[in-house]
Amino acid sequence: MTKASANKVTQTSSYDVAEHLRTPKEMAAYLDAWLIEAPEDAAGIARALGDIARAKGMSQVAKDAGLSRESLYRALSQEGNPSFATVLKVAKALGVQLHAQAAPSGG
Repeated sequence: MTKASANKVTQTSSYDVAEHLRTPKEMAAYLDAWLIEAPEDAAGIARALGDIARAKGMSQVAKDAGLSRESLYRALSQEGNPSFATVLKVAKALGVQLHAQAAPSGG
């Protein structure tokens, strides 16, 4: 390693998935992936809803869901634990639907 390469600093930037959720189809696919890959991770699914809400605009989603922006941020945060009623309101405000299907047997 040369002295010049030893002094180079790697620049990183934080990744925000909300910046990449542009269409309703992408938003629904993202939430669906969470529901399929981590169905027992309630906090992760809530965060996914939060990512989609940020992509759509948190203020508008809060208004459409009948919640304050602050309570929506809190409910969908890392530490949040939204009620199922809140999850349903947010899903409706986001324009996504939750679906059920039979789980694979023998698992």
